Amino acid sequence: MAAKVALITGITGQDGSYLAEFLLAKGYEVHGLIRRSSSFNTARIDHIYQDPHEPNPKLHLHFGDLIDGVGLTNLIREISPDEIYNLGAQSHVMVSFSMPQYTAQVDGVGPVGILEAIRAMGKDIKYYQASTSELYGSTPPPQNEESKFHPRSPYASAKLMAYWSAVNYREAFGIHATNGILFNHESPRRGETFVTRKITRAVANIKNGKQRKLYLGNLDAIRDWGFAKEYVESMWLMLQKPKASDYVVATGVGATVKDFAEAAFSHAGLEWEKYVEIDKKYERPTEVDALIGDPSKAERELGWKAKTHWKELAKLMVDADSKLIEKI
Repeated sequence: MAAKVALITGITGQDGSYLAEFLLAKGYEVHGLIRRSSSFNTARIDHIYQDPHEPNPKLHLHFGDLIDGVGLTNLIREISPDEIYNLGAQSHVMVSFSMPQYTAQVDGVGPVGILEAIRAMGKDIKYYQASTSELYGSTPPPQNEESKFHPRSPYASAKLMAYWSAVNYREAFGIHATNGILFNHESPRRGETFVTRKITRAVANIKNGKQRKLYLGNLDAIRDWGFAKEYVESMWLMLQKPKASDYVVATGVGATVKDFAEAAFSHAGLEWEKYVEIDKKYERPTEVDALIGDPSKAERELGWKAKTHWKELAKLMVDADSKLIEKI
């Protein structure tokens, strides 16, 4: 049998790199969409990169952008994938307040272009839309698939369009389109501007005398943090279901930013209060107070359950950043 073909947008990101590894291990032929840049931006996938001149490479990279619908349509027609994982996005919530129109184009309109390309192909292509717990906004936890959406940022608003577009194309055209409503998921590959990685990176720097202070925003925000490497399996499991649906993926356990910081500093033998200071510029115009997912449906229908919770996650991220700092 010929290998299944998958297209991953956002393959150079945290989730994209872990998903590419996962699919390659399962024998897939993997195609990834990357943005053109004058500097190298493939660090997270360099270890699995395959020279296209080598015989039968399983990983292929293509230049493209989610706001280029024509380019996406041509690429999808060319590679004719069995599965498409749309992980590409402007994914920083705070940045979306500064770049709302761009965020809407990439995160909201971009997915419609992919869905239209699938519809035009006339092939049974399964589609995964990376949704987000930010959709729930001010809705009290625990949040599940039936909870009310109340987005509190341009990022969440754009992602809400993508969510309902996937549902609409599923109902209107019979496309196997699934939303994975993933709650916060982190790893050593998380971008350094995201709060968890910002914390663990700072811990490693402070421990090694390369940083004095860590500046954070709202310490009381509660999030449900899981391990990204585990979460990508749930994406694949969703697309193996005969019938598409939408799933919350989470640990079901919440912690504050303060809790995460305390655990990270403590793991390095440091007292967080001595190093953390508040900077109001990191507080959002509209805050999301508490996101804690109810993953019952995913556990029941996909057989997926989180193994790593926030305390273990903080420790493994500190260890990884400490090793990284020592190499510099």
